[in-house]
Amino acid sequence: MSVRVTYYLEVISSWCHWAEPTWRELQIRYANRIEFSWKLALMDSSGLPVSREQCDWFYRRSGTIVKSPYMLHSGWFDPALKEYLAPNLVAEAARDFGVNDDRVRLAIAHAALREGKAVGNWEVAAEVAAHAAGLDPKRLLEHSRTPAVDARARATTAEFHALQVTQRPTFVLESSIGDRAVFSGLVAIAPLMATIEAMVADVAGYAAHKAHFGEVPGA
Repeated sequence: MSVRVTYYLEVISSWCHWAEPTWRELQIRYANRIEFSWKLALMDSSGLPVSREQCDWFYRRSGTIVKSPYMLHSGWFDPALKEYLAPNLVAEAARDFGVNDDRVRLAIAHAALREGKAVGNWEVAAEVAAHAAGLDPKRLLEHSRTPAVDARARATTAEFHALQVTQRPTFVLESSIGDRAVFSGLVAIAPLMATIEAMVADVAGYAAHKAHFGEVPGA
């Protein structure tokens, strides 16, 4: 693939929820033309609400900004948790059972943000995920709590921070000729599409030039 798009997300992030229609549309529009993948970017306490009341305030703000006909549900919020490992690591663990698409993380996000389920609880998150992907909940739960899965999540979170951005979603667009663009916090599709089209065109231009003139002399 000449262009790759990487989506850094936190499974229960409200802004990632609002970005999902854009992510889905991009995958439809550019199916079999460019590469898509998602990676975890875990939030710590600095990115989480301090109370359910504050969470609802944030939901009202983001919901009105995107003109949503529904308000998100804050019932998932647990003041005792400073990091929501269960929903994220369960989604990550599902990859090792062959579930490499968006099904599991979307199911967990829906359970939390639309239904208010306590997905910060490992058993709840695993049950939701297993049902969505047809997996054994006990095996998925056990695997999600292994050091290897945790290490993967920490590694991709470190990648996210290395981009020197703070917002989730973050989309990183890269082309085979070395072009790169980072969109952090945006959920609108237009700027992403415009950049993808520009990258694809430039890659095609390089290919045409190579066909006519060959490799760089002296390379």
